[in-house]
Amino acid sequence: MITRIRPLDDDALDEAARLIRGGSLVAFPTETVYGLGADALNDEAVKSIFAAKNRAADNPLIVHICRYEQTFIYATERPFYRELALRFWPGPLTMILPAANALIAPSVRCGLATIAFRSPSAAGARALIERSGRPIAAPSANLSGRPSPTTAAHVYEDMNGRVPLILDGGPCAVGIESTVLDLTGEIPVILRPGIVTAEQLRAVTGEVRIHPAALAQLAAGEKAASPGMKYKHYAPRARVTVVSGRRRVETLQSLYDQTANAVLLVSAATAARLRGKIELCGNGDAASAAHELFSALRRCDELGCEQIFAEGYDASDEGLGVMNRLLRAAAFDHIDTDQL
Repeated sequence: MITRIRPLDDDALDEAARLIRGGSLVAFPTETVYGLGADALNDEAVKSIFAAKNRAADNPLIVHICRYEQTFIYATERPFYRELALRFWPGPLTMILPAANALIAPSVRCGLATIAFRSPSAAGARALIERSGRPIAAPSANLSGRPSPTTAAHVYEDMNGRVPLILDGGPCAVGIESTVLDLTGEIPVILRPGIVTAEQLRAVTGEVRIHPAALAQLAAGEKAASPGMKYKHYAPRARVTVVSGRRRVETLQSLYDQTANAVLLVSAATAARLRGKIELCGNGDAASAAHELFSALRRCDELGCEQIFAEGYDASDEGLGVMNRLLRAAAFDHIDTDQL
C-alpha cells in the first residue's frame, strides 16, 4: 500500500471522506493527537484499524461525532451527559455511555456494553466527520505501544504502508489524548486522565472519582473499559524511568552519571540544573509538558539512547494526565524520591 500525505484542504477532505465511506482508513489530526479513523458502523473497516496498529482485540475504541445529540442514535443518556457536553464539547473529553443498540460496529466496543464518544474541536476532524456522514472510530494513529503521533510525520513513521492517506493539519494543540469519563455508574469515574481535569469536571457533576489505573496497572483479570488502561502505551524504544519528588534533580543526575547511553528528559527549568545529554519537554508546567511529551519521546529514539530518565510531575490537575502517560511509557518504573 502506498501512503500519501496531503495538506488538509477541501480536496483532501473530500478524498478522505470517500475513503471513510468506502471502508478504508484515514489518519487525521485532532486537537489531542492524530487519529486513525474508520467508519464506526462498518465492522470490517474497524477491524482494519486493529490490524494496521497491531492493536489488541480487547482494547476498545472511541467514536468521534460532531454534535452531542448524535449519541442518542446509538446510546442511552446518563446524568450530567448534556451538561458536560455543553461545557466541554467540542474538546478533549470522551464520555462513556451505555449502548442502546447494535448499530455501532461490535469491534469498537470489544465486547463491552458501553460506547465511548468524543466531539473533537479541531476543524479538520470535524470537517471529515461531517463530509463522510459517518461516526468515525479512531484510536491514535501509531503502532500500538509507541508514543502517540502529534504531527503527520509521526504518523508516517509508524503507518507508512498501512494506511492510504494521512491528512496533515500541522502539530496538535493539546498533545495527549482526551480525558475519558465513565458516566455509566452512580458517580462519574475518570478512566484515563487528560487535559480536562477532575477539578473542572467536578464543577459540573459535584463528585468525580479517579480510577486507580490512572497511575497503576489494572488489577489481574480486570477488563479495560477505556483505551489506555490495560497495556504498556506511549513507549519509545529505550527503557524509561520516571523520577519525581523534591529530590528529583539530584537523583536524575546521579542515575544519568551511572548509566551508559542515557538521556535526561526534563523541563527547560530543570535542565538548567543538570549536565549531560538532555532532551527538553515543556517549560516546567504540566500543560506545556503534555504538549511536548510524545514529540520529545520520539526525539529520544532518534538519539539512539538505551535509557531515558524522565522528570515526573505532581499528579494533580493537568499533571495527572502527564504522569499517566509517563508511567505507562515506563511500564511503571518509577522512583518517587519523597518515598526514599
